[in-house]
Amino acid sequence: MLSGKRILLIIGGGIAAYKSLDLIRRLRERGAAVTPVLTKAAEEFVTPLSTAALAGEKCYRHLFDLTDEAEMGHIELSRAADLVVVAPATADLMAKMAGGHAGDLASTLLMATDKKVLIAPAMNVRMWLHRATQRNIATLRADDIRFVGPNEGDMACGEYGPGRMAEPLEIVAGIEAVLGDGPLKGRHVIVTSGPTHEPIDPVRYIANRSSGAQGTALARALRDLGARVTFVTGPAAVPPPGGVEVVAVQTAVEMRDAVTAALPADAAVFAAAVADWHVVNASGSKMKKDGSGKSPELDFAENPDILATVASMKKGRPKLVVGFAAETDDVQAHAEAKRARKKCDWIVANDVTPATGIMGGTENAVTLITGNGAEEWPRLPKDEVARRLAVRIAESLV
Repeated sequence: MLSGKRILLIIGGGIAAYKSLDLIRRLRERGAAVTPVLTKAAEEFVTPLSTAALAGEKCYRHLFDLTDEAEMGHIELSRAADLVVVAPATADLMAKMAGGHAGDLASTLLMATDKKVLIAPAMNVRMWLHRATQRNIATLRADDIRFVGPNEGDMACGEYGPGRMAEPLEIVAGIEAVLGDGPLKGRHVIVTSGPTHEPIDPVRYIANRSSGAQGTALARALRDLGARVTFVTGPAAVPPPGGVEVVAVQTAVEMRDAVTAALPADAAVFAAAVADWHVVNASGSKMKKDGSGKSPELDFAENPDILATVASMKKGRPKLVVGFAAETDDVQAHAEAKRARKKCDWIVANDVTPATGIMGGTENAVTLITGNGAEEWPRLPKDEVARRLAVRIAESLV
């Protein structure tokens, strides 16, 4: 699958660098050529000799190498590859990437490349969760940098949590997906995301606290597995991912029409938090207080049920229809009832009581409900929830 592909592998300075040696071997087994680049810190963990021996190519280390730079070698390296991979991507390297620094060979290559970039983060759990790192992650995602991992588990320092570098075969799968050979290649998936805004008047509306972060992460994860994604999004607080077809909507009716227009699809995932009602007598001009102390009378009507409509289609129904259930009490019971009532295949349920911080936050704790029962997942970053769900979707469509 990777035969003839050229990978520029930048190895950062962390204990996980030893995994990159196995990654080189795995890539070469699949026919890929690997050009390794070591940061100065990486040389504290792996040697240029071992890296070059496994790659079968010269290991690059210095920006100001007279021989290499005689013909602007860093430019040539950055453009000759089919894909740039950073593994491990340390907190320091990610900060340089987010800030646009170019003070050494690795960061200069990343600034000079015109190719896609995939990173495999690896760091201490506290470093991963630090606000500065999370800001950098958001910047890199907005710049269309692809991620694989990190995983959750034991750290070399003795702590436990997210921050372990993805295993070499996971990174290989990520590389295959980015290069267009992922398990969802040729599949079309519709993802809805964000809230809807139902007008009261030209300046006021009914909405909810959904940020759109989970739906956005899911669209990105499906894209990274090779799917063609139609991303139907309400006015979310996070930007849409690159590499997908974005259809921006405001109201539930607009979202229903956009979903219908996007069919047929192999799967449809309804992560949007659609308002249940709209205002029938919305005003065409701004409502004013008249001094009487009386509140305006608003007439409500139910919005279309997009999930139930698509799940109940007799013709053209996607093979897999996935709904989301944001609940505040009896989460699993209400979600199971919703799955049966709306005739969807799966429901992703979560507890959005204010104490959880999930609605509008960066983490999620979900229960995946299918025809085989309920599967409770641990609290994870929304990106990891999206990755796991995307993998399950891919498995179901094989």
